[in-house]
Amino acid sequence: MPVTAEDLSVPAAELTIVGHYDQAPGYATRRPTGSPSWLLLWTEAGAGFVAQGGASFEVRAGDLAVLGSGVSQYYRVLPGAERWRFWWVHFQPRPSWAAWLGPFARGDGCHLVGGVPVGVHGRMGLAFERALQDARWVPDAPLPARAEARLPAVVLAGPARELVLGAVEEALVLATASARPEGVRRPDEGDERVRRVLALIAAEPGAAHSVASLARAVALSPSRFAHLFAAETGRSPMRAVREARVRHAASLLEVTDLDVGQVAAASGFVSPFHFSRAFSREYGLPPRDYRARLRPQP
Repeated sequence: MPVTAEDLSVPAAELTIVGHYDQAPGYATRRPTGSPSWLLLWTEAGAGFVAQGGASFEVRAGDLAVLGSGVSQYYRVLPGAERWRFWWVHFQPRPSWAAWLGPFARGDGCHLVGGVPVGVHGRMGLAFERALQDARWVPDAPLPARAEARLPAVVLAGPARELVLGAVEEALVLATASARPEGVRRPDEGDERVRRVLALIAAEPGAAHSVASLARAVALSPSRFAHLFAAETGRSPMRAVREARVRHAASLLEVTDLDVGQVAAASGFVSPFHFSRAFSREYGLPPRDYRARLRPQP
């Protein structure tokens, strides 16, 4: 069945759609009940205004907005701007993306990865160009030298969808790894002792870390260390340890066949129960479901 413009205004959850717009003042899209799919907006030039639920913000060149499903949304060319040129993708996210987007959350399911460095913009554009081209890929058929960006490309499932999600994943990694969340320092900034502890946690997330052991590593009292760490990072030392352990566990679930109990032990959790609860809090689903989504059965 052909996809109409009306269908694209509220895309079906199972569709992955890629497109590129260069809109003049007056362009706006409003979805009072939200969309069943997620929406990514990468601004190349001009400016837009994005609102979802109770959160709203402006986007300009180098800003990446990612809007979750099921929440009212509204976006338009920013009043006073001459244009808004942007890539957009409707998609269903992979579970591991939640950890990358978490530091950039603005509430109500929306995220703003603001101020992606200029040096990354070219590669971001290439990723979306490839996503548009891959969405039209048919096995055993040659691809055009360059996809027509003015026409959105729709893909339901199969290899083309996986290729598109791979390109979207590349863009998310580039943006979230190079941008700076509000109120968060870059790794080379801040107190050297806190940086050393963060490096220690990242190197051995499954080790038996405690506030006392981490404080000893930088020759501070536990109370002084805990206060300094919270002031520098906005979180407690043990929360940082828990987040690092969960990320490590997600990697083990993705690339190994260890059972959940083994993953829990290798990641430093005292029991599979505590591991499952911590993992679900960070990723929104239990470890077994996370692995099942990554490795769908035939």
